[in-house]
Amino acid sequence: MAWMTYISHWFEQDDWYEGLQRANMSQVRQVGLLAAGCQPWNKDVCAASGDRFAYCATLAIYIYQLDHRYNEFKLHAIMSEHKKTITAISWCPHNPDLFASGSTDNLVIIWNVAEQKVIAKLDSQKGIPASLSWCWNAGDAVAFVSHRGPLFIWTISGPDSGVTVHKEAHSFLSDVCIFRWHTQKKGKVVFGHIDGSLSIFQPGNKNQKHVLRPESLEGTDEEDPVTALEWDPLSTDYLLVANLHYGIRLVDSESLYCITTFNLPSAAASVQCLAWVPSAPGMFITGDSQVGVLRIWNVSKTTPIDNLKLKKTGFHCLHVLNSPPKKKFSIQSPTKNHYTSSTSEAVPPPTLTQNQAFSLPPGHVVCCFLDGGVGLYDMGAKKWDFLRDLGHVETIFDCKFKPDDPNLLATASFDGTIKVWDINTLTAVYTSPGNEGVIYSLSWAPGDLNCIAGATSRNGAFIWDVQKGKIVQRFNEHGKNGIFCISWSHKDSKRIATCSGDGFCIIRTIDGKVLHKYKHPAAVFGCDWSQNNKDMIATGCEDKNVRVYYVATSSDQPLKVFSGHTAKVFHVKWSPLREGILCSGSDDGSVRIWDYTQEACINVLSGHTAPVRGLMWNTEIPYLLLSGSWDYTIKVWDTREGTCLDTVYDHGADVYGLTCHPSRPFTMASCSRDSTVRLWSLTPLITPLQINILADRSWEEIIGNIDSAVEQGTPLLCGKMSRDIRQEIEKLTGNPRAKKLRWFSECLSPPGGSENLWNLVAVIKGQDDSLLPQNYCKGIMHLKHLIKFRTSEAQELTTVKMSKFGGGIGVPTKEERLKEAAEIHLRLGQIQRYCELMVELGEWDKALSVAPGVSVKYWKKLMQRRADQLIQEDKDDVIPYCIAIGDVKKLANFFMSRGQLKEALLVAQAACEGNMQTIHVSTPKGASYSGDTYKEEFNELLHKVSKELAEWYFQDGRAVLAACCHLAVDNIELAMAYLIRGNELELAVCVGTVLGESAAPTTHYALELLARKCMMIPTWNLAADLLLMIPDNELHLVKLCAFYPGCIEEINDLHEKCKLPTAEECMQLAETAYADGNIFETVKYYLLSQEPEKALPIGIDFVKEYISSSNWTLDTIYPVLDLLSYIRTEKLVLHTCTAARNELLILCGYIGALLAIRKQYQSIVPALYEYTSQLLKRREVSVPLKLEQLSEELDAWRACTQSTYESLEDSPYTPPSDSQRMVYSTLLKRLKEESLQGIIGPDYVTGSNLPSHSDIHISCLTGLKIQGPVFFLEDGKSAISLNDALMWAKVNPFSPLGTGIRLNPF
Repeated sequence: MAWMTYISHWFEQDDWYEGLQRANMSQVRQVGLLAAGCQPWNKDVCAASGDRFAYCATLAIYIYQLDHRYNEFKLHAIMSEHKKTITAISWCPHNPDLFASGSTDNLVIIWNVAEQKVIAKLDSQKGIPASLSWCWNAGDAVAFVSHRGPLFIWTISGPDSGVTVHKEAHSFLSDVCIFRWHTQKKGKVVFGHIDGSLSIFQPGNKNQKHVLRPESLEGTDEEDPVTALEWDPLSTDYLLVANLHYGIRLVDSESLYCITTFNLPSAAASVQCLAWVPSAPGMFITGDSQVGVLRIWNVSKTTPIDNLKLKKTGFHCLHVLNSPPKKKFSIQSPTKNHYTSSTSEAVPPPTLTQNQAFSLPPGHVVCCFLDGGVGLYDMGAKKWDFLRDLGHVETIFDCKFKPDDPNLLATASFDGTIKVWDINTLTAVYTSPGNEGVIYSLSWAPGDLNCIAGATSRNGAFIWDVQKGKIVQRFNEHGKNGIFCISWSHKDSKRIATCSGDGFCIIRTIDGKVLHKYKHPAAVFGCDWSQNNKDMIATGCEDKNVRVYYVATSSDQPLKVFSGHTAKVFHVKWSPLREGILCSGSDDGSVRIWDYTQEACINVLSGHTAPVRGLMWNTEIPYLLLSGSWDYTIKVWDTREGTCLDTVYDHGADVYGLTCHPSRPFTMASCSRDSTVRLWSLTPLITPLQINILADRSWEEIIGNIDSAVEQGTPLLCGKMSRDIRQEIEKLTGNPRAKKLRWFSECLSPPGGSENLWNLVAVIKGQDDSLLPQNYCKGIMHLKHLIKFRTSEAQELTTVKMSKFGGGIGVPTKEERLKEAAEIHLRLGQIQRYCELMVELGEWDKALSVAPGVSVKYWKKLMQRRADQLIQEDKDDVIPYCIAIGDVKKLANFFMSRGQLKEALLVAQAACEGNMQTIHVSTPKGASYSGDTYKEEFNELLHKVSKELAEWYFQDGRAVLAACCHLAVDNIELAMAYLIRGNELELAVCVGTVLGESAAPTTHYALELLARKCMMIPTWNLAADLLLMIPDNELHLVKLCAFYPGCIEEINDLHEKCKLPTAEECMQLAETAYADGNIFETVKYYLLSQEPEKALPIGIDFVKEYISSSNWTLDTIYPVLDLLSYIRTEKLVLHTCTAARNELLILCGYIGALLAIRKQYQSIVPALYEYTSQLLKRREVSVPLKLEQLSEELDAWRACTQSTYESLEDSPYTPPSDSQRMVYSTLLKRLKEESLQGIIGPDYVTGSNLPSHSDIHISCLTGLKIQGPVFFLEDGKSAISLNDALMWAKVNPFSPLGTGIRLNPF
């Protein structure tokens, strides 16, 4: 294993210990990511290979990978090495892990996707790689071309590495827009030019330059650029060409002859992208550039065989993937409602008229649209597998939460639009009309006014009414000068301030009346209204100064000027809590804190290595400030001492905006030049505070006034949110604990399910349905509400008229609404409503096929209606309808479920002719069949489906929603288990406490883990408080006291709190127990005494003796080992304990491996075995374990479990041998069952699947790149994934570095 060589030297250095108990986890956790859209500037910006596809935003490449288990594509990585616009990407045809990209700063980069790293870089002085592609005829060469050539070929490795020029392909008469290598014919390449011509080169043939211009252009010098080119995969010479105006042709590159010209249905349609469908010979698809119509063609026909309107905006590029494998089970992707299966929407094959004797090709198309939307469309099923509508395609300069709704976030971008996102679903809900140039800044109107003010680079400022979807006001006082910041006063909603490059900060009323023009000596970049005094405003200026103005006087002079920065000042922000305190960020890389009342700079925060942009004060903790910079990082500051508490490296470019919402003060959003928005949870910064709330400490330890909070060691809340909660709780009668836990938990948890979870808890606790919030039915509902809510939703869909609003964001058409309503009715068993809606949509066959489910009478009536209609239209299809039949329902339904309505009609027909026995329609379900057996089956099914859905959310890094799925079917134990496995310990304890008895065992386990977390942030009293909440707590308290590293007085105080005898008494108790031969008590009391090291030999000898016997079980020795592992670290690392320490580490490692097998922690079992064998090899020990035995057990485990885990990989399955089965079954006998059933299975924390742009960390356990949160080991550089660290710590408390330091990743 790779990691062993990597950390072997720790094993050599026995006494390595620096006492470095530093918090070794990033405090700020990434919990959400809004990916960018696809750029509309360049041609080859999407590519696919095998089970991955990629698209480019302006500066980053997004790679999606197929998750075979769920058969869906997930964002796998973001590559952001380019500093300028990316021009093209190309996937390597010979190696699915490599692709190349080029950018306008003359850079070509080769990436390895699997390792997520750059393999080679070429800084080409030869010109911009405007178009690039791997050479099909050479193993590792990439060709690129700019404007008029020549074509450069870069051989990446090997003896001939370097750049060469293609012998013939140069000095073109017209710029190259696109080129393509032939996939079969070696070295054959075609270029498309701006003037509409093609140039074809192939070794050994005469070169054809500038041939095959569209006929209409012959003899003119008009341009008609080639927009798309693709070789026919089944021929050596055929080529599809699209020209912007002329349309699509199939040409023969040998005889230079145009074989077919294809006709688009209207002259207005033009095509800029096309692709062959590999799975269907002769088929290709095109995307219109005016409006999102996907057309499907066959080379034998000049008109399309099918046209699918997919979106309102036009196509930019498309790429066909071969279809991923069939689904293993039909589990709905949760973008739609959670309880419909995706297969039930199978569209029947289109009724084939003479014109359409082709069926739709199977295959998935990656579609990129001109508005930045990206999707994966399944042509066979005619549905989106995945659609990300509307992403920003350029730098996002600003983001702000809506004042009255913490779930809506607005973003302003270089691409000229403001978009509003729902941060729970991470989807766009509104977008501004656009075409504003660059938007630098935005500001929401106060309260519920629902307007946004935006500031642009050259079109002044505007107010956008979000609801009406239009611009309602413009301000042009700055002329054409860029406005860098706009700020709507939240204390006086009539005033808006803007500051601009013209040196003015202008205050005006919303109807445009100018109140003040504050002149500065240079450009003004930032302005901010004071949160405490409605008439004070601060500005940041290029002359390095911060100024404060008082708006209530007529003077245009500043009240104060603060100087100190050594470069231009950008943003300024007043503290929302501390009156008169403001901060400013500057290009000198520092943030300064100013006190208006003392007229002085009270602190300088230095640490950023580039200009500072984003600034945000926390609205609850008065001294907490965050800053974002051009050095790609976000830093968290304690402004009292000026210390940096944490640095976040996840963005891939300059960080411009930071924001949070006062009612969710510890969830922050950030935006960046990498065109993503990311969501962060800051709660780990205030863990002690959260635990004070859980442990039901007094208000004084939770909420403080601002002055005391600034002086205190532990954080206190002082904002509006906490004051409001306190007031509400003090009004309540009875025991407010449940309410208090819920309210605090909701505002401290990040979005994404905690509110949903609490609603379900309330339902389970019997709360009245009328108290459920409005959005309850949008989330995961409790089963008892499902039918009720879905029915009313279906009715609503039927009645809602098309909304007139903006139409920008895919408002479903009436047809789509009715279809959706019909589908819901069908699943609810309301067949008649389904039929009526289908008839309204003209889908008679569907209506008739299920009508008998209502009643034969109803069906006959429908038949008649259809027959009448057909007779009017004079179709001979009418015959079968006119013949009424008995019940061939089973057979017919079978056909219908496969979409074969024709066959269904055929069997119906046969039955009419009496060829089949007519069965009389059975009585409605349940009348003759006992209701209970149905119920049993359905219930089982229900639990199975909810479990699958929960697992889906869980492996997507959304443990809270997974828990919701279990709560929805009243499975409390599993819901709690998923929260614990997602490491949402605080939330688990809150919810468990409120749920009470039914959740008790899991709540106690969560409390135990939380107490371990408190041993890290040395808050020992809190740990004791948590453990005292567990009924059977003596042993837990013993471990806590044993591990406590205080002086003797402090130790005895803690003993007293935990109701344990003093250290001196423990010594005597230990000696007595030893005399009585009670090993467990002996170990326990020695650990609590002043000489805990005496416990080591006694406990270890006991364990070794047990393991030597043949029939030992885990449960006999684990309690003793577990106790021993809590010996104080400074005692364990003493020289005198070396031998005992090594034996303890080896035994804990081995038992850890067994526990990991029991808990099904697949990913760390091999690492634990490997760790144990390495220690056995390298340290002088005598333990009854043999290396051969370890590797034998590991192999047996692998062989016996591989069938369940590796069925998805391509490795061939070899059944385990008999001896392996024997070894494994002996192992299982020793293990026994896990007591808490639900806790089995790997841990997976929120954000585990979010790619970070930042330094790539390699796990020292697996040798692979870590996806998601990283955990650093005690040497400060070895890293493992947080998920692996959590699992490791739950089975083996000691660090993988073998130092004897306890691991604490909780």
